[in-house]
Amino acid sequence: MFYLGIDFGTSGARACVIDPAGLTVAEHRLAHPVVTDAALPDSWFTTLQQLILGIPAAVRLKIAALAIDGTSTTVVLCNKQMEPVSAPLWYHDSRARLEALELEQLAGKHIAASATSSLAKLLWLSKQNSSTAAHVLLHQSDWLSAKLCGVAVSDYHNALKLGYDPQAADYPEWIKALPQARLLPRVVEPGSRIAPVQAELNAQLGLAHGCLVHAGTTDSLAALMATGPVEEGLGVTSLGSTLVLKQISPVRIEDADHGIYSHKYGSYWLVGGASNSGGAVLAHYFSAAELQKLSAQIDPDLPGPLDYYPLLKPGERFPVSDPAYEPRMTPVPSDPAAFLQALLEGIARIEAAGYALFERLGAPKLKYVVSTGGGSYNPVFSRIRQRLLGVPVTQAKHTEAAYGAALLAAGKIWGQS
Repeated sequence: MFYLGIDFGTSGARACVIDPAGLTVAEHRLAHPVVTDAALPDSWFTTLQQLILGIPAAVRLKIAALAIDGTSTTVVLCNKQMEPVSAPLWYHDSRARLEALELEQLAGKHIAASATSSLAKLLWLSKQNSSTAAHVLLHQSDWLSAKLCGVAVSDYHNALKLGYDPQAADYPEWIKALPQARLLPRVVEPGSRIAPVQAELNAQLGLAHGCLVHAGTTDSLAALMATGPVEEGLGVTSLGSTLVLKQISPVRIEDADHGIYSHKYGSYWLVGGASNSGGAVLAHYFSAAELQKLSAQIDPDLPGPLDYYPLLKPGERFPVSDPAYEPRMTPVPSDPAAFLQALLEGIARIEAAGYALFERLGAPKLKYVVSTGGGSYNPVFSRIRQRLLGVPVTQAKHTEAAYGAALLAAGKIWGQS
């Protein structure tokens, strides 16, 4: 039998089918069409169906289980039939600023007390929608899974910014006391079996009889799952537009003053932080061809003389949490290769400072780092990072979130199946 992972990202959706050994059997991807916000849920579900139908029929007939990941904190308010009673709010939507302040007054500095959190969006949506038909708030992957199997639940990765406490396996009392608490979804472990795909839909999609829908996760967590087995002290660095660090830890670490929070990850905790530095700074100054050419002129083992903190504008989240933090990218050398080296070393120092902060707060000592994202393909950058981190740096074999979701469906993350 085969296992299907579906990734709903910001620009498109991807499907990956694997066999029991974890080998990729089939892949398919689609770009998201441009539609109005109100039409988004229907568009998501149409894309989901087209994505599955784009997999060869002989492969679909052997798909025994599937899991879906989606963009974190993208939410929609639904009725009992899982039909939207509001337009969805995207992950980056920050209109719930007043609601975030209300939550901060209740709980102080809390992961759910931000304008982009699922909980703040729930409060905002409940104020805009007085309909008594509203029954539950669902995240993007929750809703898609519910449309397939008819059962509405969330997972504790998506629900973290809804205020769910995975350690207590419940919502905190202050959240359960909110008038909107009746709209909170039931939360299960990512990868848990929910229900079979509804029979008529299963036949239309040509899946194996009784194909099971498993609880999903967020797109960033699915991408991390794709990187492979975990152990204490493993660090995973995403070198995309921004710099995102995650580290496997036996203990939960939360520090709002440094922009740090932890996801439950099987029997471990996944400590995370995200800097505003990263690939966007490099792309601002250099084309992809220039980056490749100039990198070849750098000796990664010979430190440069400049101490940069590369940011495109003031403001940093992690390892320094300061909305007014100033970029530091002067003096600018006349040699563009020297300028690039200073930027690469500056980003690498931020990475090293982030992992050092995790350790000071109680995480185990960093053993090695697996890299994902566009920056992981630059061998000179990897050598610079390895020098400054003092641990081995490797590139992830698998980086597609859809592959991670497929592993989740197969029970290969922490053995649900």
